[in-house]
Amino acid sequence: MAGFTLLRSLLLLVGTLMFLAGLVALTAGGIAAGVPALWLIVAGGVLMVAAVLERTRYRSAAAERSNEPAGPGGGETPGVVESRFRPTDEVFVDPTTGRRMRVLLDAQTGERRYVAEA
Repeated sequence: MAGFTLLRSLLLLVGTLMFLAGLVALTAGGIAAGVPALWLIVAGGVLMVAAVLERTRYRSAAAERSNEPAGPGGGETPGVVESRFRPTDEVFVDPTTGRRMRVLLDAQTGERRYVAEA
């Protein structure tokens, strides 16, 4: 479970339990348990998918896999970004943290990284 945060692990656990409870209710209760059981199955499935697919904002897959800490604003850790990435003129303010983020680009691959500005 490398790269998984505690919150993602809890979401996956709760989603799995809801999904299984829905299946048990559906098989044990038959048609009478249909709607509540289906709700549990769908909600549990959504939680499981969200837990697996969710990634920390503005971070590369490599940073997620290595489980390095998020930098300011949820971006890459300053000083850790590979030298092939060059700063661009693209800057935006992260709506959640209010941090000004600079976009870095690898011109050969088009890959992007995001780093908070000081």
